[in-house]
Amino acid sequence: MAVDTRPAVRAGRFRLLPLGVVFLTVGLSTAVVLPFLSLFLDREVHASPLRVTVFLVVAPLSGVVASALIGRLSDRLPIRRALLVGAALAGVVGAGTTAYVRDYWILLGLTATATALANSLFPQSFAYTRALFDRDDPTRAAFGVSLMRTVFSLAWVAGPALAAVLLEAGGFRLVYGMAAVMYALAALVAAFRLEELPLPARRVAGDPDGAAPGPPGPPGASRLRLASTALAFVLLQCPLTLAVQALPLFIDAELDDDPSRAGLVLGLCAALEIPLMLGLGALTARVRLRPLILVGAACGVAYYATAATAPGVAVLLLAQPVNALFIAAVSGVGIAYVQDLLPGEPGRATTLFTNTFPIGAMLAGPLLGLSAQVGYRWAYGMSTALCAAGLLVLLLTRPRARA
Repeated sequence: MAVDTRPAVRAGRFRLLPLGVVFLTVGLSTAVVLPFLSLFLDREVHASPLRVTVFLVVAPLSGVVASALIGRLSDRLPIRRALLVGAALAGVVGAGTTAYVRDYWILLGLTATATALANSLFPQSFAYTRALFDRDDPTRAAFGVSLMRTVFSLAWVAGPALAAVLLEAGGFRLVYGMAAVMYALAALVAAFRLEELPLPARRVAGDPDGAAPGPPGPPGASRLRLASTALAFVLLQCPLTLAVQALPLFIDAELDDDPSRAGLVLGLCAALEIPLMLGLGALTARVRLRPLILVGAACGVAYYATAATAPGVAVLLLAQPVNALFIAAVSGVGIAYVQDLLPGEPGRATTLFTNTFPIGAMLAGPLLGLSAQVGYRWAYGMSTALCAAGLLVLLLTRPRARA
């Protein structure tokens, strides 16, 4: 006799509302801080270019280690909600302290501890989403992940512009105070509105490109494919940090415009990401994930090549639809793609994907320092080369043959 699972599905959908609030608050906490981090280190902390580079390397590296450890722990114990609460509280400590402290070494230690733990909130939120959909509505798991990634992008629509307003009103103290409040709200929602999920059963890995599952065997893709896929996403996501960090400096030094217009460019891109992520998420039910990611990577090559030769901010604004498609495909569909490589291990899979972003950010630090010496236009030229290399690795990493 068939079992009616529709009440469970409806319950899962109802729980998406508080989960969406968590994603929105996490997005705002990062969107008001990340675009102006280099500016904060330069103007408030008065850090030298070498110290800025060290900071931009230590921060993502610490986040990678913390997220990897927490990701493996989340697949072994049914404590996903507790991990969300703990990471959010660490964000409160990190952002709240940064609002008042201006000593470089204290801030460096803080970013290697509390802020690193707070960074695990992003992958663990996606792991929670995947576990929830795997239990209640597995056929729409990829769409659910894309939907939550869209909510995160929604926060970036208002975040950079809000940060610019906060900078004018109260400086960086107000900016980091706002981030601390957002982390606190995420902790409250996770603690009182999310349920604790049981551990998912490990399954034999299917092919995320649409192939049928193979014969029984060890779960997950081969180590070679996992490593190649991770390398490709590192190359594709490094430009996201490099370009964002360089944008206000690029507009100021190379385009002779107001650096605050970086908020307008980033906000427009985030606004365009929203319908594109929803559209790509809906397409995952009909189109294999691999072609969507390949098209997105090609858009990254096209956008950064355009930005590298842009004569003014207007060209950057006109090119944002291409940039938004690149981000929607790589950052949205890419999560579900890697999660499908490791079924039954959403914590490890999501951490594997999301760690490609801070690793890329770690590589972006020295590249940004190099751009400061030779010109910030070079940051976009290097981003073009990185996207091209990532696209090539994806093309060479062929999916498993169908049975």
